[in-house]
Amino acid sequence: MYLPPHDPHVDDPMRFKPLFRIHLMERKCATVECMYGHKGPHNGHIQIVKKDEFSTKCNQTDHHRMSGGRQEEFRTWLREEWGRTLEDIFHEHMQELILMKFIYTSQYDNCLTYRRIYLPPSSPGDLIPPGLFKGTYGSHGLEIVMLSFHGKKAKGTKITGDPNIPAGQQTVEIDLAHPLQLPDIENLRDFSELSRIVLEVQEQVRREEQEREQRQQEEEEHSQQAASQSASPLGGEGAEGEETAAGAEGTTQDKAPASQPFVLPMGVISRNEDYPRTCRICFYGTGLIAGHGFTSPERTPGVFVLFDDDRFGFIWLELKSFSLYSRIKVSFQNAQAPSREAFDEMLKNIQSLAT
Repeated sequence: MYLPPHDPHVDDPMRFKPLFRIHLMERKCATVECMYGHKGPHNGHIQIVKKDEFSTKCNQTDHHRMSGGRQEEFRTWLREEWGRTLEDIFHEHMQELILMKFIYTSQYDNCLTYRRIYLPPSSPGDLIPPGLFKGTYGSHGLEIVMLSFHGKKAKGTKITGDPNIPAGQQTVEIDLAHPLQLPDIENLRDFSELSRIVLEVQEQVRREEQEREQRQQEEEEHSQQAASQSASPLGGEGAEGEETAAGAEGTTQDKAPASQPFVLPMGVISRNEDYPRTCRICFYGTGLIAGHGFTSPERTPGVFVLFDDDRFGFIWLELKSFSLYSRIKVSFQNAQAPSREAFDEMLKNIQSLAT
């Protein structure tokens, strides 16, 4: 298991923790040992469920328990996972969230199911190389997010989750067709000014979606009435319009400065104050928020801030919160998707599992 560094140090390396091991014996036999807990390796079992999926089961779960009971287990987990003690955490809400996370994770320490995850394929036109990133999520600590590109959209999918948003959900979506022009550094400190800019773009996006839906409806009605040869110019016109939009988008990015000063507006909370003070470009985006147990999920407006090839941020407008993401530089073997279609199918599958 690869664990993120201790919150909020997103630039620190991942941590490694073995969960099981297999001893291959003669005559095609093997023994399996569970490595979970603090009492050393013990008897376990592995079952191949289907292609790209297998399960592990511990046969001696008493090895996972501690003599001091759940309280000692919680304190040990807190030191290992968070690098701190309960006395270090003064915020009552944060204590509640951390305890919930411990209860969630410790429920499944005896039987785990593993499913293959593909790394996102890259294209020459991608904003930055896609991949896995460590991100700050307020009182939830650090979580792992997969950044992938899909035409004029970029998606951040949670690989690890929390009691509010589970793994597999799309935590952020970036609209690459709508770059944001930030105000100068002094006005950027004013949250209301940034909020005004973002909400104006949100309204523009809403209008464009309505117009697009209306055009599609009109084209469908027209195609049903027109002869087959008259459908061709419509298709050509649509393709030309899309190319023009892409060209305009490219021009916007080309004219953007190589870097511009950046500072978080007053009142925006960040777990990590050591974020870069310059950025390349910003885009309008949406972030997924929900109550405990993934109740009442909704997408809310925000700002995607690109710092460099290995770091980006997201300002959650409604939460007045900032997440900082840093690239995971671990090299994973045999993790490339065999095709774009296989990757897209995997994204759908992990999202359906989460819901």
